[in-house]
Amino acid sequence: MVSEMLSQSRLSAFERWKMEQKLLIIDDEKGILWLLRDYFEIQGYQVLTAGAGEEAVKLALSQEPDLILLDISLPDIDGLEVCKRIREKVNCPILFLTAKVEEQDRINGFLMGGDDYILKPFSIEELGARVMAHLRRERRSTGHRELEEEKEEQLFISYSQRQIQYHNKLVRLTKTEFDIVELLSMNPGQVFSREQIYERVRGIDGEGDNSIIMEHIRRIRNKLSAVSEKEYIETVWGVGYKWIG
Repeated sequence: MVSEMLSQSRLSAFERWKMEQKLLIIDDEKGILWLLRDYFEIQGYQVLTAGAGEEAVKLALSQEPDLILLDISLPDIDGLEVCKRIREKVNCPILFLTAKVEEQDRINGFLMGGDDYILKPFSIEELGARVMAHLRRERRSTGHRELEEEKEEQLFISYSQRQIQYHNKLVRLTKTEFDIVELLSMNPGQVFSREQIYERVRGIDGEGDNSIIMEHIRRIRNKLSAVSEKEYIETVWGVGYKWIG
């Protein structure tokens, strides 16, 4: 089985890693705070929340989160100062949530130690993807293993080398095919429509017909079925596709 999947009897290496990731979400708008808390808890993360700057600094220093989502506009001290104080002690990705769009605001945030900007209103799916991207990048930079298979498993996906192997035999995929496998396998059980896959792989402004995704999925299935009898991508009729490895 693929390392990123849940086996029937135990959690995979990927799921165990994901459940170990601790997020700190800082926002004084309770509606947004609760929405993000619920979303990321459903995704499998540990979630801490704070509604003010001083509280956030204390939580960050005591709990040492793996990633912080930080609203710039807070009732006591602003998010830039919060970021500065946290960055002095904590070396995790900090993503700003803000309605400010001026270039100087973004520059100030980066100068204070921020790693990314998410403009309000935002797509929660895009936010989730950015959080995962930053966590994966942090995992690589700190020398952890890639999200790879356990020894007894058969299908091995190396995201850093962008390769798939089955019993040490290379499964050759095109760039687009691997992009699709990466998206689906990093989100096991989550259903993606053709439109969502097309936007993630080609970009929102990508030209072309998203029906080409069906052909890419067919080719991926053919290549995987050539080395394994197991089905990895399931069609959810009328909705889209999900990874079931």
